Amino acid sequence: QVQLVESGGGSVQSGGSLRLSCAASGSIFTVNTMAWHRQAPGKQRELVASITRSGSTNYADFVKGRFTLSRDRDDAENAMFLQMSNLKPEDTAVFYCNAAGIDKKWRPFDSWGQGTQVTVSS
Repeated sequence: QVQLVESGGGSVQSGGSLRLSCAASGSIFTVNTMAWHRQAPGKQRELVASITRSGSTNYADFVKGRFTLSRDRDDAENAMFLQMSNLKPEDTAVFYCNAAGIDKKWRPFDSWGQGTQVTVSS
């Protein structure tokens, strides 16, 4: 099994910053892609940003220029960090970490974290 642990959520005022972290652990051979999704009340879950093993990133248009996703280069850590700046009230949501890869039994996995709340007040 692969477990994801998220941290770093909280409450900030509009224009503030937060840094989310996600660490994958368990029976991992390799983590290929890690991503953050978010779900606001009454809305569907949506992709925020993703990063590949090689470090290539992809951002949703609504966070470009404000959020930066990076990945721990130490393979043993399998961690990623989302630096969020210039936060807006519409960024308020539960943020979920997602990781996809291959476990030590050569089976594909696609795991999700429990979510961390981000609240931005105006």
